[in-house]
Order: sequence, then structure tokens, then C-alpha cells
Amino acid sequence: MQKKLVVKAGKHDCVYTPITVPVETAEADAALIDDATGKTIACQPSAGQVSFILDRLKAGEERAFTLRVNEGDVRNPARVRLRDVEGERVDIIISGKHFSSYHYASKWVRPFLHPVIGPNGQPITRGYPVVEDIPGESQDHPHHKSFWVAWGDVNGTDHWSENPERHAYQRHKEFIALEEGAAYGRIVVANEWVGRDGSKVLDETRTITIYATPPKLRIVDLEVTFKATAGAVRFGDTKEGGICSVRVASSMEEKRGNGCIRNSYGGVTEEETWGKRAHWCDYCGPVGDDIVGIAIFDTPGNFRYPTYWHVRAYGLMTANPFGISYFERDESKDGSLELEAGGELTFRYRVLFHAGDTLKAKIADRFLNYIEPPKVELI
Repeated sequence: MQKKLVVKAGKHDCVYTPITVPVETAEADAALIDDATGKTIACQPSAGQVSFILDRLKAGEERAFTLRVNEGDVRNPARVRLRDVEGERVDIIISGKHFSSYHYASKWVRPFLHPVIGPNGQPITRGYPVVEDIPGESQDHPHHKSFWVAWGDVNGTDHWSENPERHAYQRHKEFIALEEGAAYGRIVVANEWVGRDGSKVLDETRTITIYATPPKLRIVDLEVTFKATAGAVRFGDTKEGGICSVRVASSMEEKRGNGCIRNSYGGVTEEETWGKRAHWCDYCGPVGDDIVGIAIFDTPGNFRYPTYWHVRAYGLMTANPFGISYFERDESKDGSLELEAGGELTFRYRVLFHAGDTLKAKIADRFLNYIEPPKVELI
């Protein structure tokens, strides 16, 4: 079966944009050909859809492809591979190069991604405390482990700090899926958040989707679903938390004079971005001889979109939807949320690890391309 697939850009350029098309296909049985060039585009078929990375498309332009499905055993070699290493971590390999690892062993207080390799082949997030004694690195806040999910007040338990006298735990239960492919790799994991005594607080399903883009613009989608399976859950009002949290490489820190924080409203520096609501926040600065950055996009439909940001000159950037009394400096306001027993709450974010500063990477355009993706017509 052959179909014509037409992708139409909106009002913003598309750059390495993930595209998913609903279509009946068997796994590993699809081919995508660019009609203009005749080149075969790597695609990833799965039950009911085909995904691929649209490299570039100018605003207002369109591009036609021929999609062949169910015509034989068409192979699309995986460009994102996942390797489970001795029950300790899952290594994420993109086009043969290590991008990051998902650490889930019980020796850690909570799971995290570390390192995250940036556009120039060097880590773009801080190594400490996973790797100690790296020259020039900051060694504060040991609970800031590269790229993670946490919250400081969940039914009164501390799921943010690693204070040995009070912190609680996130425990790995199982991998629901480890999916490799030509367009993306996906880690789906079940975690259990427990108190210090081991009693369950809630269940969490975490989905991490890593796209097969070039090193200069790595894209990761994070989806976190909280499930109140052990009774009602209250996410308390505190600045100590971030559903999507990163700690940038120390050389990128604003306080060192070279790093820059910028949000979707044009705010710059911690002073203009901390505790402010914004659709996205970007933290950029030098790593080695290059300027690189990390941008977090909030997603329409998330609770309290656009989110508040707990972002600091010392290198922390988190999406924090609950800490209203701190951010607005008004103790009469309560940003907490109670999830009733049996209820669910889902957050979605896109994280970009990019070359150049906020403006050169066109982060504003990348965000608009995310929330208003190209239109896809299947004929």
C-alpha cells in the first residue's frame, strides 16, 4: 500500500521536528521517500502509526513524501538504542554515540539521567555528585543530579532533598517498555514514591522519549503521571521542587558571569525569571570553547500552564507549578494541590539540549513549532 504524505509548516520554520502519522502498519514494515530528492527517510513504524524526524521546512512551505506500508519486510535500523547495564542504568545511544544514562539502582535516593552529552560532545549538565572532584565544578546541593523529577512536600514527605534525617525515596519497580527505533527511543518506567518508613505515598509512570536528532539539537520529551493508589495525595506549596529539573554544567552558571537565563517573556537573569510564570525557560553558557544551552518547554494542558520557574544563578532550573506562596511572596496564597484517592495527574515537557545561546538557537520559534506542529495530510 502506498500513500502520499504532505507536511505543511505553519508560521515558523521547522528544524528537526518529530512527526507521527496515524496509519495502519506492521512493525518494521514501512518506507518513507522524499518525493523531491528520492531519498529514503528513516522512519519508525509501530502499531497504528509511523514516526520520523523532519529535518527542515521553511515557514509556510510544504513537502511531499511517499509512504509505503505493508509491502514487505522493510527495515529501518534503530538509531536510538537502549542498553540495560546490570540492573544499574539504561545507556542511551544515538547514532552510535552515548547521549545519557537513566540511573535507577536502589543505591540512589531517586532515579535520574546523567550525564547529558551536549552538542560539542561534552557534558551539558553537572557531574557532581555522581562524579566527584571534577575540576572547577560546584559541589553544593548534592540532590541536584543532572536531570530528574522530584517534589519537596508530598503528603508531608520530602521527595526533593537528600537530607539523611528526613528525605524519602523514589523506588524503581519495573520497566514497562524499552523501545528502540529509527526515529526515537522510549523508556517507560513504573516508580513508587515511598516515605522514610517504606510506606507507599503514590505510584508514578515516567516516560522518557529521546529523538534521533543530530548532536546540535537533542530533543527529549518527559511525561510524568502521578497516581494516587495509596489514598489522597497532597502536593504541598514549596519552592523546593521541580517536576522537570536540570542542573546545568558549572561553567554555564549565571553567577560565574558567562551564563544567561532567559524566559519566554524576555526576562533575563535569576532576578527577572525566578518565580515568574513563562511558557519556557532557557539556560545557556559556555562548555569548553562553545556556547550551549538547555531549554525546558511547558506544555498546554499542564496544571497551571504556563508554569512558575524555580531557576537560580547557581545553575538550577526547574518547572515548579505549586510554590505560589514563595514565588508571589504572599503567605496567604496556597499553591498546593490535593489529588483525590484513585486520581491521576499528568505533566508533559519537552527539553532541548542545543548549540548556541537562546537567540541563535531560536528557542522561541522551537517552542511555537512544538505547540503548533506542522500539519500532516495523508492522501
